[in-house]
Amino acid sequence: MSDNPTPGEVTLSLAPDALELAALLCSRVCHDLISPVGAIVNGLEVLDDNPKPDDKEFALDLIRKSAKTASARLQFCRLAFGAAGSAGAQIDLGDAQTMSRGHLEDAKTRIEWNLPRLLLPKNRVKLLLNMLVIAQQTIPRGGVLKVDGIGEGEPQGFKVTAAGLNARLPQAIVDMLASEQVGSIDAHAVQPYYTRLLAQACGLKVTLVPEGDAIVVTAA
Repeated sequence: MSDNPTPGEVTLSLAPDALELAALLCSRVCHDLISPVGAIVNGLEVLDDNPKPDDKEFALDLIRKSAKTASARLQFCRLAFGAAGSAGAQIDLGDAQTMSRGHLEDAKTRIEWNLPRLLLPKNRVKLLLNMLVIAQQTIPRGGVLKVDGIGEGEPQGFKVTAAGLNARLPQAIVDMLASEQVGSIDAHAVQPYYTRLLAQACGLKVTLVPEGDAIVVTAA
């Protein structure tokens, strides 16, 4: 570890240990929640200032929307990053679909979910949710996230296709998914690193590649 790491960053020559990984994942979750929670605080401050009727309605609308966003992000993060039950627990893919839509779908992004509703080991479902997060990052201007299973019956792997205007391939994420060596991991890089760990735990390998105008995340 460097003697003088950049604030918020852990510089490593080896993979982070359990404590470092937990801290980085917590930082990632906090980063996702800062914006909607901050908006709720701003709305409450407007209400405290005895606003005009129009300002009051604006503040209440901001609080409603931000609370809904914060709740959706918390529920998704609990499933994607949390313990999600005891060791060996299974998770309903229907619940995963609901959480994914609540967190990732908006006016710009739509999810096309082509998986049956069944129970799968929790690490496989967590892997799928993290693949969706990666796929969303490849279409910054929005688009469609198509979720498919690999194999007949119970899916043995997953494929998430991201199609949107100016879809891009983030090389840093490609490297993090493929590399066996870990150099520098911060709260942003920990998510693809964690995705690779989940895939390894499931006996799978995750790849991120272009396919025509789309970007495809595959665990097989």
